[in-house]
Amino acid sequence: MIPLGKSSSWQPAAGKSLIFLVVGLLLLGWLLNTPAGLLGKADAVGYAVCHRIDARSFHLGARQLPLCSRCTGMFLGALLGLAFQYFTAGRRAGMPHWGVWLVLGVFVAAFAVDGANSFLHLFPGAPELYETTNLIRLLTGTGMGLAIALVIYPTFNQTIWRRMDPRPALQGFRALGALVLLALLMDWMIWIENPLLLYVFGLLSALGVVSLLMMIYAVFWLMLLKTDNQIERLSQMAVPLALGFGTAIVQIALFNLVRFLMTGTWDGFQLG
Repeated sequence: MIPLGKSSSWQPAAGKSLIFLVVGLLLLGWLLNTPAGLLGKADAVGYAVCHRIDARSFHLGARQLPLCSRCTGMFLGALLGLAFQYFTAGRRAGMPHWGVWLVLGVFVAAFAVDGANSFLHLFPGAPELYETTNLIRLLTGTGMGLAIALVIYPTFNQTIWRRMDPRPALQGFRALGALVLLALLMDWMIWIENPLLLYVFGLLSALGVVSLLMMIYAVFWLMLLKTDNQIERLSQMAVPLALGFGTAIVQIALFNLVRFLMTGTWDGFQLG
C-alpha cells in the first residue's frame, strides 16, 4: 500500500512517479492495440460498453459514431451534468431536493421503458409498445446520463473533500431547467448530423465513458487506501485520479479483449 497520508501533499514522491509510470504504460499498451485514429480509439472505448449496432447509431457520413444513439446520449448527458455541476456547485456535496428526484425518476423510467421496448424489437413477433427511433433513444439516454451525473458528482465530493459544502450540488428546479435546456441543445446538435459536430460529440461520448469510470474508481481507491475525506485542494487528487484512470483503462481493455475473442471483429453487433 502506498501511504497517501493526511499531510498537504501526497507522498512518497517515488510512489507517485511509479503510479504515473504504470498508468502511462497501461495507456500506451491499450493505444497500440486498438484501431488507429482518434475515432478508432473512441470506437474501442464504445466497444467495451455498448452493442454499437449500426442501425441504432448516428453516422458521420458512412461511419457510425463510437456509441449507439442511446449510449451516446447517456454518456454525453453524464459528461454535461458533471461539467455543469463542476462550474456551478464547486465542493457542494448534498443530494438534490426531493422534487428534483421526482424529475430524475421520470428520466430513469423513460430510459427503462424505451430500452425495454427497443430490446423487444430484436425479436420478430415480440410485443412492442411503439416504434422507437434513434432520436428517442438519444433523448432518453441523455436523461439517464443527467440522472447519473446528479448522483455521482455529490457522491464524489462527499468522498474526497476534508471540508465540503453540505448544500445540494444541484440548486433546485432553476438549475435543473438550465441543465435540461443545455442537454436538449446538445441533442439537437447531434440530431441535425452536422459532420463537424458529430465528430466532436463522438469523441466526447468516449470521454464521458472514461470520465465516469475514472471518478468511480478514484473513489474506490480512496476508500481502499483509507484516505477518503482528506483532500484539501484539487491538485492532491492527481494520484487517486491516476489510479482511477488506470483502473478504467484496465477494465476497458479487458472488455475489449473478451469481446474481440468472442466476435473476431471491432464492429458492432449485427441485427438479423
